[in-house]
Amino acid sequence: MKKKILILAGGYSKEREISFKTAKAVYNQIKNEYKCKIIDPQKNFVAKIRKFKPNIIFNALHGRFGEDGYVQLILENEGISYTHSGVEASSICINKLITKNIFNKHKILTPKYLILKENIKGNYKKIYKQVVRYLNFPVVIKPVNEGSSVGVFICNKNNFYKNLGKLKNEKEILIEKYIPGREIQVAIMGNRKLGTIELVPKRKFYDYKAKYDKNAKTEHILPVNLPKKQIQKIEAIALKAHKITGCKGVTRSDFRYYNNKFYLLEINTQPGMTELSLVPEIAKFKGINFYNLIKWIIKDASTNR
Repeated sequence: MKKKILILAGGYSKEREISFKTAKAVYNQIKNEYKCKIIDPQKNFVAKIRKFKPNIIFNALHGRFGEDGYVQLILENEGISYTHSGVEASSICINKLITKNIFNKHKILTPKYLILKENIKGNYKKIYKQVVRYLNFPVVIKPVNEGSSVGVFICNKNNFYKNLGKLKNEKEILIEKYIPGREIQVAIMGNRKLGTIELVPKRKFYDYKAKYDKNAKTEHILPVNLPKKQIQKIEAIALKAHKITGCKGVTRSDFRYYNNKFYLLEINTQPGMTELSLVPEIAKFKGINFYNLIKWIIKDASTNR
């Protein structure tokens, strides 16, 4: 009898569309080997799980609810094996403030930052002065709890107020010093350094559109043109970050390389698995095709993650 795999997709975040793309890509790889079904956990989520009785749940959710520990806690309570990181690591890595505190504690270089927890309405001038005093422009502003570069803006003195206003409904906002230089990403697979890729976006940075829009024409460079020792260094940092945050399965760490230094921006515990996604591309370059990557993720699934 075929094992049952339930693929979670959609959810409540702004990344619903990408989540469904990931789910469909995964489904197409394993549909002949397993009894598979894709469900959106928005309604009667637990009832749907209990009705299908899956052996494994493939978590293809992105952003809030799917990537922040909530769905992981539900799956732990149901006692069903699932993919990617567990409750604690997911809740840590979705929160950019917590991850930055951990990076600093373990002497991993990350851009300087400020956190806004107050209501920003009516406080723009005060916030502007704080930025000038502690960071200076340019800066990057983003929600504390989002993924796929949703709501991320690079700001100078002229557009700061305008972009800050776009995040006025967020409970917490991260403002960090903008680091120019090269954009490099590292994939980790279990306790293995899978590989490194460099991105050259035609846009200002590797934002949501650059990640998922074929027309954005982001250039992907494999292998990365860096000395072997530097590649070993950045991959060691990514593996260290993966471990100290308690991550499991596959993760992708986002770096900036500037003035011979690697700045770790964040860890993605639910990296995309679409045709434009970076982890499958890195895996392919390392001799692991998409099917075998998905099979490894499924084999790695468990509870108590």
